[in-house]
Amino acid sequence: MKATSTVLCVLALCAACTTGQDENAAPPTLSAAGAEQQIRDLSARKWMWMAEKNVDSLAVLFHDKAKFVHMSGTWGKASELEIIRSGSIHYRQADVHDVAAEVVNDTGVLWNRITLTAMVRGEEVTTEFTVTEVYVADQAVWKLLALTFSSVRDTHVIEH
Repeated sequence: MKATSTVLCVLALCAACTTGQDENAAPPTLSAAGAEQQIRDLSARKWMWMAEKNVDSLAVLFHDKAKFVHMSGTWGKASELEIIRSGSIHYRQADVHDVAAEVVNDTGVLWNRITLTAMVRGEEVTTEFTVTEVYVADQAVWKLLALTFSSVRDTHVIEH
């Protein structure tokens, strides 16, 4: 009887720990196998969270020392989250055309070729960018450390 109660308690605890978890709420844990795919998947979720203005998930993803380089300036995590929250830049749709990823030790780098449709100061703009994302392993999860938008002026494809 005591063993049955213990098993039931353990099962209930496991269920409580998994029930209600939002798989989009936090970066995936690190693993040696598939790290490149992990950051590719995380990048795709980041674009979705930006479109949804999901600053709670983005706040977990963004490293506290993250830098964001846009066409109009460079700023840190708090400013980027406020820009998204307020809608002064609303990343409405990022169509990703090409992705290259590399992981070296505890750093992952992603290069994306995207067409970004955004509302900027109340005006809709569509722009081609090469976006560089740098992720760093921080306490067993990937954190976005840098996000840089570079305008596309050529037709070259990202080399894999």
